[in-house]
Amino acid sequence: MNSPTYHNVHNSFKLDGFHLNREDLCRVAYSFIKEGEDFEKPVGDFLLDWFDERSYIEMNTSGTTGKPKMIRVDKQAMVNSALATGDFFDLQPGNKVLQCLPVKYIAGKMMFVRGFILGLDMDFVAPSSTPLYNNDTKYDFAAMVPLQAQNSLKELHNVKKMIIGGVKINAALEKQLSKLPIEAYETYGMTETITHIAAKKIGEKAFTVLPNVTISYNEDNCLVIHAPRISEEVIVTNDMVELVNENQFVFLGRFDNIVNSGGIKLIPEQIEEKLSGRIDTRFFVTGIPDEKLGEKLVLVIEGEKHSLDESIFDLLDKYERPKEILFVSKFEETGNGKIMRKETAKIL
Repeated sequence: MNSPTYHNVHNSFKLDGFHLNREDLCRVAYSFIKEGEDFEKPVGDFLLDWFDERSYIEMNTSGTTGKPKMIRVDKQAMVNSALATGDFFDLQPGNKVLQCLPVKYIAGKMMFVRGFILGLDMDFVAPSSTPLYNNDTKYDFAAMVPLQAQNSLKELHNVKKMIIGGVKINAALEKQLSKLPIEAYETYGMTETITHIAAKKIGEKAFTVLPNVTISYNEDNCLVIHAPRISEEVIVTNDMVELVNENQFVFLGRFDNIVNSGGIKLIPEQIEEKLSGRIDTRFFVTGIPDEKLGEKLVLVIEGEKHSLDESIFDLLDKYERPKEILFVSKFEETGNGKIMRKETAKIL
């Protein structure tokens, strides 16, 4: 059987209840661009880009770990990514799916590509922090960011299977999701890997890679991704991992977030995991320059200054305890809501 290409639209594909082919989608694109709402215009642009004569799409990276940059992504690689997702999550033609992510970013674009290629029946709603509000449709599959999942806990019984990505899921949300009658997965990926290349079921520790992906790590313990159907080049990440086997890894933290305090290397993400659910507002830990230690570990909290109960640090060992607690009224963020640690720390 021939593998689908980016020229195809599966004959089971539906958008908001209507069967649409390639020509129909181009007409929809023009109407979105001309008279659509703000969230529909980027969809119009994407549809015209997808169905033009070029074999690639240009898009921006999110800028979590540096300045956002424009990269070219091969359309067939996006198709291959959609097929791998379909295999991994057992998505079938005609499955009812919810698309509630902004199409400006790769995750939102890929939901449409999965729809075209796998023949999904897609409801497209304005991206918001409450995507299931006033909606009691039953869905086979949905993709959300953690904030959307958090705000949809009461309605998630209507979703059979969901993926959550963009930023790490905290322990408190993971606990709430594990009590629901839903198959929920945290995903791992980035723009360069065309969204996720691995996923882990809520409650599990290790990520499992999607079909046709293999992994290794370099001398800094950073994950190296081999995904020939998605990227011709091997992708070397800044993410420190522990390999379980050739298909599974445990994420430890980002190499560029490490705090070297008096010769002790501390991984902020692991400390934040222990503090998860104990602080009411958003927070992170980072290092700031210190004459004696080189870097000292600080806890940065978003919001007005207030006192904290010392017991929140009970799970931390002595080196993991912050030397200082700092408050900042608003965290610096990327366009899609990821906290920019270094920039926020500079304000301090």
